[in-house]
Amino acid sequence: MEPNARFDAEWDAGDLGCGELLLKLRVKLRAMPGRIIRLIARDRGAIEDIPSYCRITGHRLLMADPEQGIFFIQARD
Repeated sequence: MEPNARFDAEWDAGDLGCGELLLKLRVKLRAMPGRIIRLIARDRGAIEDIPSYCRITGHRLLMADPEQGIFFIQARD
């Protein structure tokens, strides 16, 4: 999947720390079952926390570009 691939929603979380970032991401993903969000997260911990969060919650991490801080996540149904 390319960084400019199709997505249904986009959220630029900026420099939010992963605790707050994951809480807000949870709300967003719950509101869009089966759809894809393009997340921009600049927090250094996001590259480890986002994949772990997806694995634990059942959302699909479709693509991660850690250098750009871009993640494509498909919300579980």
